[in-house]
Amino acid sequence: MEVPASPWLRFKHAPLPLFPCDLLPVSHPPYPNGYASCGFYSYGRISPMTTPTVERISADSLTRKSLWLAAIKPPMYSVAVIPILVGSLLAWLETGRLDGRILGIFLISAVLLLVWENLSNDVYDADTGIDKNKHHSLVNLTKNQPLIFWLGNISLVLGVMGVLAITLLQQDFTVLGLILLCCALGYLYQGPPFRLGYQGLGEPLCFISFGLGVAAAYYAQAQTFSLSCWGLGAIIGMATTLVLFCSHFHQVSDDVAAGKRSPIVRLGTLGGANLLPWLCGSIFVMLLGGLLLGFFPVSLMLVLASAPFALQLCRHVKLYHDQPELVQNAKFVAIRFQFCCGILVCLGLLLPITLRSF
Repeated sequence: MEVPASPWLRFKHAPLPLFPCDLLPVSHPPYPNGYASCGFYSYGRISPMTTPTVERISADSLTRKSLWLAAIKPPMYSVAVIPILVGSLLAWLETGRLDGRILGIFLISAVLLLVWENLSNDVYDADTGIDKNKHHSLVNLTKNQPLIFWLGNISLVLGVMGVLAITLLQQDFTVLGLILLCCALGYLYQGPPFRLGYQGLGEPLCFISFGLGVAAAYYAQAQTFSLSCWGLGAIIGMATTLVLFCSHFHQVSDDVAAGKRSPIVRLGTLGGANLLPWLCGSIFVMLLGGLLLGFFPVSLMLVLASAPFALQLCRHVKLYHDQPELVQNAKFVAIRFQFCCGILVCLGLLLPITLRSF
């Protein structure tokens, strides 16, 4: 595909996009195998069978727009929504009831808590200088670190208030305790003086936090726990952890300069690329184990349909693990796998619920 020489281009048609984004800086060459980057934010596949329509637009406005999209990270919020949906639907399947009011409050609270996590991450990374080359950091964009700090804290308070509302409705502090534990783990990951993410412990903390999110959502509906909720918590926790794991490949030099010992810094990019298929495979091992032991309904075999997305992620990282410009969007490929895996879990839970109503 030949692209006209221009500082910036707008693609009106991009077949099979991963996430909506129409910004493509020409300084980023088209990726091998038809993949292209839209700067810092998204990732899509441009089909060789389709020629996009291109128009010239202002470089300054597009730069600003793409940076803000990258800073806000809309696709990232699927990682907040999926655990709550999975836990709630599992409880509906096993108990026969679903409180829509509690589900709605929990979904809003989960998004607000992830907003806090993302904003505070920008704030604390600005303190260490690791984000000095990250143009899409909200702190760098606004030049106002205190503002981002307090916006994050407001999101935290509002999110916890939502969970507190659930607690008061049910007169049971279990859900609040689980979510406060998740928040504490989130702070340990990035906040001073702990910064456990800088010691390479971010992935275990992520796995535990999002697994607990599934369990908390389940308990909010069922007022009890089950082996199946912990099993699905482990699956969703691992799928979400892959997003964090894949975010390190393109920033090894910045991490080393800031003293951050991420798993990819410790293992090397090749070691991380070799480990990734085992992490992806563990999701399907847990799924099959739960099916064989009878913890999961047979309809969850639908989740196996997400395997091609896992293979695509592993192949992409294996090919470009040591090429920051080409691997920088691996995180968004991981988000697609996490989203597809989570949605298929939800559909697998909804199917027997729907059939039961007939």
